[in-house]
Amino acid sequence: MATLQKIRSKGPLLVIVIGLALFAFIAGDAWQVLRPHQSQDVGEVNGETVTAQDYQALVEEYTEVVKFSTGRNSLNEAEINQIQDEVWQRYVNNKLIEAEAEKLGLIVSDAELQDIINEGSHYMLQRTPFSNPQTGAFDTDMLKKFLVDYSKMNRNQVPAQYLDQYDAMYKFWSFLEKSLVQTRLQEKYTALIAKSFLSNPVEAQNAFDGRVNQSDLLLAAVPYTSVVDSTITVTDAELKAAYDKKKEQFRQYAETRNIRYIDVAVTASAEDRAALQKEMDEYTAQLATVQKDYTSFIRSTGSETPYVDLFYTTRALPSDVVARLDSVSQGEVFGPYYNVADNTFNSFKKLAKASMADSIQYRQIQVVAEDIDKTKTLADSIYKAIKGGAGFADLAKKYGQTGEAVWISSAVYEGSQVSGDNLKYLSTLTALGKNELVNLQLTQGNVILQVVDKKAVKDKYKVAIIKRPVEFSKETYNKAYNDFSTFIAANGTLEEMVANAEDAGYRLYPKDDLYSSEHGIGGLKDTKDALRWAFGAKVGEVSGLYECGDNDHLLAVAVSAIIPEGYRPFALVKSELRREVLRDKKAEKIMADMKAANVTTFEQYKNLADAVSDSVKHVTFAAPAYISALRSSEPRVSAYASVGEMNKLSAPIKGNGGVYVILPYATEKSNETFNADTEETTLENTYARMASQLYINDLYQQANVKDSRYLFF
Repeated sequence: MATLQKIRSKGPLLVIVIGLALFAFIAGDAWQVLRPHQSQDVGEVNGETVTAQDYQALVEEYTEVVKFSTGRNSLNEAEINQIQDEVWQRYVNNKLIEAEAEKLGLIVSDAELQDIINEGSHYMLQRTPFSNPQTGAFDTDMLKKFLVDYSKMNRNQVPAQYLDQYDAMYKFWSFLEKSLVQTRLQEKYTALIAKSFLSNPVEAQNAFDGRVNQSDLLLAAVPYTSVVDSTITVTDAELKAAYDKKKEQFRQYAETRNIRYIDVAVTASAEDRAALQKEMDEYTAQLATVQKDYTSFIRSTGSETPYVDLFYTTRALPSDVVARLDSVSQGEVFGPYYNVADNTFNSFKKLAKASMADSIQYRQIQVVAEDIDKTKTLADSIYKAIKGGAGFADLAKKYGQTGEAVWISSAVYEGSQVSGDNLKYLSTLTALGKNELVNLQLTQGNVILQVVDKKAVKDKYKVAIIKRPVEFSKETYNKAYNDFSTFIAANGTLEEMVANAEDAGYRLYPKDDLYSSEHGIGGLKDTKDALRWAFGAKVGEVSGLYECGDNDHLLAVAVSAIIPEGYRPFALVKSELRREVLRDKKAEKIMADMKAANVTTFEQYKNLADAVSDSVKHVTFAAPAYISALRSSEPRVSAYASVGEMNKLSAPIKGNGGVYVILPYATEKSNETFNADTEETTLENTYARMASQLYINDLYQQANVKDSRYLFF
């Protein structure tokens, strides 16, 4: 059990100090409990369904992996949503690949998996806990040792914190091993697809020429903006013809909804601000008289900045306090004042200032015996032995510890709620002088602590801060709720909501193409119930009132359109088509005007009404030219330049931003040597990458994938 011994040698007291860096995450919930819907399906791939229970298990598995990898105890809502999406995408992709692999007879055998692990170079094996400390590379021997130790571990004799760590590490490896098989199968399938793409010497030469042949050119352009839209007539027949021509571009593979919604942000009233101002006046007066136990007093004020009796650098203090700190004398109270940046009322008392080392190197020996008295006796003897000249490291090794010196800086604990033994430990550590030794008694035992070195002296402060956010009262929230409820009750259709929202003081927000795979509405937290309603409602219906955000928003939703899976209706893409047709007709008009003006030289084109001119260098066929005069990317300009004759004016070119004529005046080649094999390999690799991105999409379309997660999660 050498691996366990390595962890055990650090001891629980060292874990206390190391764990301080994670304190900021402890306050949050460890995980949002997903809704258990027995015998319900959240999706389907190739006719195979996945139940809510199975999907939840996959999400929880990956969540634990993420928390283990990041060293965190909890994740926020956005991170949980991202995990849910990643798990679903991974599940779908794996199912798609597995189905194709089964048809082709592709497998990943146990022996092949073991070869990948033994070889150790696969990208998924990097940055695991099983890395060689010297090289940073994956170490198969470390993995094997861990698995042996884990299988032989006596769970009744292992401290709880180590047991949890070992379980988390084993779950991490189990997930990684499963992912290795899935990834390897996809790599095999992708390689098979990639081998179907070939290049040839002619294509290789063209690709090389398109990259290295460069042109410098002059250009003149008449921008489309020079033609007033109202002077161009676009008929519905023309739009319909464009729709039929581009119809495949308007295909969508999932139903979407167009909605309109009202988001009411509840804010503090004038009465709420006045009440808080009165409280702050009273607390500020009390702060001036307090002489001790600032921790309890600041807690009693409801301050969102707790007091910790340690010297902190200014980086750990609110910026508004720091800005005023040097103008306040020690023992003086400043405030109350309002800070608009975080919408708070504030007061603070500057208790002390000192120049202190910000980085401390220390070593320790943890002492734990059968009981408190024996622990104290043993600690006293170790302390006296070291004071008498015994080697610190020697004694540490005698008691199963390394005694090695480590560095700690204030960044590890600043901003965390430090109390109890942690506070006592850090207070002692920061107060010790260089080479000073102390026998520190803590709840869990004693620590023989010695400071080895100090550096990075900085100004540090003790400041008691009352920071109170300006929040709405219950009465204010109830009024907003009742007013909005009344409005919704009186406006039960979309038409009524649109007609009356502005007069009632509400703003109606549009949201087109809302997908059920989204995690909410309007960027607000906790709006999944409203999302579920939207995908069950009919056009024109208005929802009830939803309380959302951080209990500070009220929401109502109305459905304005339902866009089914398939081709998007002509009416919904009409405006997009009109822009394209309008641009094409403007190009026709500009070209006709050019022809009518009988211009033939570059100077004549440059002097046309509304024309702009520019010069562009190093234009290649391989990349679209960027025309700064029109702020437009122009692939056609690059194409024409690659075949244009020197000093010969081109015909008018219909571009994205206007109609161009170009005059190439110089050519050159970049300093590259043609190698047919290299070029062909590059092209094949490019095609393979494109294929790997496209084939999953093709398989997805054929698999009739259904995503109903929004109904449950």
